[in-house]
Amino acid sequence: MATFIILSRISPEAFSDPFEFKKIAERVSSKIKSECPGVVWKESYATTGRFDVVDIVESDDPKEIAKAAMIIRSYGHSTTETLTGTPWKEFLELL
Repeated sequence: MATFIILSRISPEAFSDPFEFKKIAERVSSKIKSECPGVVWKESYATTGRFDVVDIVESDDPKEIAKAAMIIRSYGHSTTETLTGTPWKEFLELL
């Protein structure tokens, strides 16, 4: 399976009360689980930098990753940037 990193920045207009974010996150997670069965969620991190959320996911189908990112954008009121990830050892072996 290929590894992908989805970087998300949540819109300031997404919610007015921080407690609403938990409901949004649950809705996004549920939607991705039902509509993107080939996506395996490995880790998620809240960050305090340029992006609000970093998700590490795996899939054999890049189209499912694109669909998951679109769900995050639409239901999570976010912008996303998706990167492919190569484990460091594998990368070094390519050189």
